Amino acid sequence: MGIKVLSPQTRSTIITYAIVIVAFVAVTLLDGMGLISNSLSGQLVPICAYVSLAVSLNLVVGVSGELSLGHAGFMSVGAFTGVVVAGCLARMGIESELVLFVGAAVVGAIAAGIIGFLVGIPVMRLRGDYLAIVTLAFGEIIKNLLNNFYIGIDDAGLHFSMKDTASLGMNQGTILINGPKGAVGIDKISTFVLGIVLVLITVAVVLNLMHSRDGRAIMAVRDNRIAAESVGINVTKYRLMAFTVASALAGAAGVLYAMNYSTITPSQFDFNQSILILVYVVLGGMGNISGSIVSAAFLTVLPEILRPINQYRMLLYAIVLILVMVVPHTRIYQRVAETLRGRLRKAPADAAVAAEGGEGDE
Repeated sequence: MGIKVLSPQTRSTIITYAIVIVAFVAVTLLDGMGLISNSLSGQLVPICAYVSLAVSLNLVVGVSGELSLGHAGFMSVGAFTGVVVAGCLARMGIESELVLFVGAAVVGAIAAGIIGFLVGIPVMRLRGDYLAIVTLAFGEIIKNLLNNFYIGIDDAGLHFSMKDTASLGMNQGTILINGPKGAVGIDKISTFVLGIVLVLITVAVVLNLMHSRDGRAIMAVRDNRIAAESVGINVTKYRLMAFTVASALAGAAGVLYAMNYSTITPSQFDFNQSILILVYVVLGGMGNISGSIVSAAFLTVLPEILRPINQYRMLLYAIVLILVMVVPHTRIYQRVAETLRGRLRKAPADAAVAAEGGEGDE
């Protein structure tokens, strides 16, 4: 019986999961030996959040082929919803941090998914620059709405206002969201382990969708919209599906991000945040999930690594971004990459031939 050579799809999936697991084991060991600085250790949860955001946005930009510039808006919906849910659960007497986080993440993902679905109904009928502009506008609308939200909780339940904290009418309650000041007094319950679990869930959802029948329909729409319509594929439906799933995953990542800080403000989830996530996707490769993981982790850590040369770190950061964009298009890089790919493809084939020859001799 010959050796079964893994298909490229299966091999790519295994490599993607292996990257996450190996990174988790390596960081845990290094942290246990005290080889990770406090500043870098504080970046572990944000790295997991940004990896999840990059992978989810890749579902829209890379797999679906649509340019979305409002991903930070859905991240903020999940973040602030999660803060409110965690505050309500804590008020109910629940002390388990795991239960608080799971409840906040699930509700945050559902809320962001619902908003993504409602936004996607009109938006997914557009394409190109129009789609990018409208998603950018919705991201800014969500941010400005959050700037006017005042939410508190007391023994009577939740109180909501869009004027000021005095309008909440609470009796010795707790303010959860304080308008432009954002969410204050957040219990920091996010951990690196929970971050890795969320990354694995995000990767699993995106990869399973990509490799499913719906995923093939989404990619067919991306490759040739007219041809997809001609064979009966509902273009709006599948584009909306990818957009909604990506929004829900962004909401869960927003909860992870928010629960790592004592205070978050709506201004943190602005246009620049959306562009940053898009940079991770572009540098990692459109539709390349493992590339998004590596680029998001590397570019999040890079400013911290360059902090000793604080005066020049952003200059070097910009140079690295330019090199990553330019170098892959040079002839030397392409020749080296093609040679390595050829050798990697040849090795499994040679192993299979050798195994079949050995069986024949027997």
